[in-house]
Amino acid sequence: MNPSSTFPTVLRELLRTHQTFLSYAATHVHTLNLTLPQFDIIITLGNTAGMTFKKLGEETLITKGTLTGIISRLEEKALVQRVASETDGRSQIVRLTAEGESLFERTFPEHLAFIYQIFNDYSQEDIANLEAALLRLRNAVNTARNDENGEPVDKGNDWCAKVKDACKHYQDASDNVT
Repeated sequence: MNPSSTFPTVLRELLRTHQTFLSYAATHVHTLNLTLPQFDIIITLGNTAGMTFKKLGEETLITKGTLTGIISRLEEKALVQRVASETDGRSQIVRLTAEGESLFERTFPEHLAFIYQIFNDYSQEDIANLEAALLRLRNAVNTARNDENGEPVDKGNDWCAKVKDACKHYQDASDNVT
């Protein structure tokens, strides 16, 4: 396989699919007067006793700085509350209020049904193959970004410059194809 010929098209399609999926999911979430990150918090906290900010960030992949603002807006809507941790006086637990729990119980099944519509034309085998391919890709990315000890190789240093260089290299190669 020639990576320079497949990389940009595969990456572009992956990103377009991700953006399209988020846009689709947002159409339902916006009817609830929530943003996707807010709804992500609601569904992550649903059926739990709450989570620390750290755990919530890990579960949702929302950075701590962004998470604080989202939690504040959800508190203003009376959907979540912060309470002091009983085991660690330095941390807070974020949990759904009764109103937040009611919203979760009412809307999560609706949202799942909305999302499942995407897969109406997929067989079980199609879904299993798609899941396996995505898992393989994620594992390849994790392997490529870590050294033999499992530590990140770059830790983000000059990442943007390296991506720009790779894309420029591809563009230059594409321009020379007749």
